[in-house]
Amino acid sequence: MYAKQCVVALDMEGVLTPEIWINVAEKTGVEGLRLTTRDVPDYNELMQGRLKLLQENNLTLSDIRAVIAKLKPLDGAVEFLNELRRNTQVIILSDTFLEFAKPLIAQLEYPTLFCHNLIVENDIIVDYQLRQQDQKRKVVAALKTLNFNILAGGDSYNDTAMLCEADCGILFRAPERVKSEFPQFETVETHPDFLAAIMQWLAGN
Repeated sequence: MYAKQCVVALDMEGVLTPEIWINVAEKTGVEGLRLTTRDVPDYNELMQGRLKLLQENNLTLSDIRAVIAKLKPLDGAVEFLNELRRNTQVIILSDTFLEFAKPLIAQLEYPTLFCHNLIVENDIIVDYQLRQQDQKRKVVAALKTLNFNILAGGDSYNDTAMLCEADCGILFRAPERVKSEFPQFETVETHPDFLAAIMQWLAGN
């Protein structure tokens, strides 16, 4: 029997790059923007709160892009991703937005990214458009129908559905409450350990 080909699906923020909204909060002083999917499991609730805070504080897309322009990938992330891509196919599955992610994806040397879009009017973010509801899990499920084995890695509540759907799920630097609620997943804290865990899994497929 032949071995199935493998795909690794990774979250972006918190795994490869800093959390964009936390950095916006630090730059603008709007503390409510510190909340992420590590804190609020309901993504729509989280985004509606963010949109309200942007409106209340007159923050524009340009303001956020100015923060993003100064961000760099997490230490070791580029090397981790490059080594991973030398050994298998990698897709970044993120709940960020294309309008935010482009500069960071360039620094990561342009891996494949599936994410969402913002609805912008005169530089004001008025709403957001999901590329697909529950996209992370559905992408993993779709890849499985194409006869791939899938390993998924992430750090937040919004990653757990794809980790459950995947053949193997790994939590990277996840908060303790996520680890405790999903004890079935292996946990790692460094990119070298993450790479080692993935390579071990690949060797068995």
